[in-house]
Amino acid sequence: MSDAGAERVRSLAFWRGKVDPQPLHGGITNRNFLVEDTGKKFVVRLGDDIPLHNCLRFNERAAALAAEAAGVSPAVRHVEDGLMVIDHIDGRTFAEADVRAELPRVAELVRTAHREVTRRLRGPALAFWTFHILRGYVATLVDGNHRLTGELPRLAGVADRIEAAVGPTEIVFGHNDLLPGNFIDDGAKLWLIDWDYGGFNSPLFDLGNLASNNGFDQSQQDELLAIYYGRAPDDALRLKLSAMQVASLLRESLWSMVSELHSTLDFDYPAYTAENLARFERALARFDEMDHT
Repeated sequence: MSDAGAERVRSLAFWRGKVDPQPLHGGITNRNFLVEDTGKKFVVRLGDDIPLHNCLRFNERAAALAAEAAGVSPAVRHVEDGLMVIDHIDGRTFAEADVRAELPRVAELVRTAHREVTRRLRGPALAFWTFHILRGYVATLVDGNHRLTGELPRLAGVADRIEAAVGPTEIVFGHNDLLPGNFIDDGAKLWLIDWDYGGFNSPLFDLGNLASNNGFDQSQQDELLAIYYGRAPDDALRLKLSAMQVASLLRESLWSMVSELHSTLDFDYPAYTAENLARFERALARFDEMDHT
């Protein structure tokens, strides 16, 4: 974390007293600080626009405000270019096992977010059509002569096949980054944070993202679909969820590969790429077993 970042946070006119920003580790898109000011705690998120990742801060602000209005995300207290101050949630940040253990609560929260954030969003907002994102990543990696360039034609072909398998879809304003660390339990309520990648998308992407990022088995996937749609899933819906798990893991892999070339954050992106490509290959094998078209 740069001293310049901490100094910018420290010098904000928003504070009522003298503050000592403490870096929060673990973020792989932004720089985050915990700040205590006159007995209250806040999180300050520092991050510029990242067009390569479809991450634009005007959109994050709109999404965060809508999520606050929907009651699913903490209050936004102050916004400047490249900076957002939000309330700190004092609670337990989930790991994958927590998401699985609290599946009914998590699924209800995602369903509520899709319905209510979409209704409360105001003004211009981005789309996050998964397959547009994937095509852009492939082009960026070809242009950057990434170390895995030879794998890209196959991966692009998989993306095209998965897009055809998903077919026509309903649209919601999705979160699009349902990593376990974006869920916080304060003991009474479950919160969903970090709307950097919010955008209009198929709800199935968030569901596939949730399942793939948190190691859901088939029974947990069926439970997720049943809670979200209010009915037992059929094979056609199971196949679409499987397809979106492949798309989710391919997106995470290509995101990491692009970050290898362009990110300045101190994070082991090559290891993250390898982890997600391995998950992607396993998800693709499961999809192949289900797909009889």
